[in-house]
Amino acid sequence: MTHPPQFNTPDAAGTRPRDPRFPAMVVSGALAVVLGGIALLLPAPYVVESPGPTFNTIGEVDDQPLIEVSGAQSYPAEGELSLTTVFVQGGPNGQVSIFDAFGGWVDPDRDVLPEEVVYPPGTTQSELREQNSVAMTSSQESAIAAAFGQLDIDFSESLTVAGLAQDSASAEILEEGDILESIDGTDVVNISTIRTALNDAAGDSVTLTVQRDGASTQETVAPKQSEEGDYQLGVLLRSTFQFPFDVTIQLDNVGGPSAGMMFALGIIDTLTAGNLTGGRSFAGTGTIDSMGDVGPIGGIGQKLVGARSEGAEVFLAPAENCNEVVGNIPDGLTVVSVETLDDAVEAVEVLADGGDAASLPSCS
Repeated sequence: MTHPPQFNTPDAAGTRPRDPRFPAMVVSGALAVVLGGIALLLPAPYVVESPGPTFNTIGEVDDQPLIEVSGAQSYPAEGELSLTTVFVQGGPNGQVSIFDAFGGWVDPDRDVLPEEVVYPPGTTQSELREQNSVAMTSSQESAIAAAFGQLDIDFSESLTVAGLAQDSASAEILEEGDILESIDGTDVVNISTIRTALNDAAGDSVTLTVQRDGASTQETVAPKQSEEGDYQLGVLLRSTFQFPFDVTIQLDNVGGPSAGMMFALGIIDTLTAGNLTGGRSFAGTGTIDSMGDVGPIGGIGQKLVGARSEGAEVFLAPAENCNEVVGNIPDGLTVVSVETLDDAVEAVEVLADGGDAASLPSCS
C-alpha cells in the first residue's frame, strides 16, 4: 500500500512546530558572539610598528633649539635634517589586542612582529625605558664625537670594560671597570686602535695595559676569531669622552640609538657657517660610532613612510638596511645609501648644490 508523502503543516494557530534544537542553537550562537568579542579584546603576543613623527635636528622642539652649543660659535641653519622614529605598540609598552594585530596585518605601512622577536622575555616597561635612555645618551655622545672628528675638532675618548661576552677570550683576565690604556705599546685612542692591533697580531696574544683601581697593570690576552674573521677580546666597551665645549641635544621623548647619524649631521650644520642643506628637506636614520661609521637600525619601512608624509625629499639610509629599503620607497622620496658620516655629508652637499642623485650610492 502506498502512503502519501508527509509534510509539516501549520498548527491551528497558523505556526510551524518549533525545532526542539532551537534554544540550544540560540545559546550556542550567542556564546560564539560573546567569545568572539572577548577574543578581539584579549591581549595578543604581537608588537605593531607604525610610522612615527620626525624631528628636525637643526630646528626646534617645544620652542627650544634641538641642538644647542655652549662655549663655541654656532650658526643658524635652514632646511631640514630630520631624524625619523617608529611608534611601537605592544610588549612592555602595553599589550595589543588581536583586533590591533589584524589592523596591522592589513595596513601596508605597519608591521606586526611576534613580541619575543622585538623584546627579550620578561622585559618590563621601566627596564625598556632605562635601556632606551642609556642608548640615546650613548648615541648622542657618539654623534658629537663623530661630528667633531669630521670637523677636525680635537677631543679625547677612553674605553672602559663594561662587561664580558660568554666564552670571552678575556675571561678571568680583564675585569669590569678596567680602562684600556694601550695595546702592544700603542695608546688606545678609540675602538679602531683595538681592532687594528688585534688584526695585525693575527691571533697571537696581545699585551694590554689597563688602569685598574687607580693603578696601571699589564695583562696578556689571546684573542678569539669571530665567524666574520675578525679577532676579538670578547669584551663590551663603554666610551667616555672629553669634549672642548658643550653640545646639548634637547630631545627627551625619543629613545634608542638610531638617531645618531642625523644628530651628527645636525651638529655639523650648527657648527658650520652657511646652510648644509641648501634649504632642502632631508631625513634619515642610522646608528653612529665615534669614528663616523653608520650602522643598521630597525623599522626602516615605517621611517621611510613617516619621512615622506612629513615632506622629506631625500632619505639617508644605512647601507646595511638596503635589502629592507628596496620595494618600500614611497613615491617622491629619493633614497641614498650611506656607510659613513662622510658619505652622508657628501650626499647632502651634492644634492643641496643641485647635483644629480644618480651620482650617489642607492639601494637599487
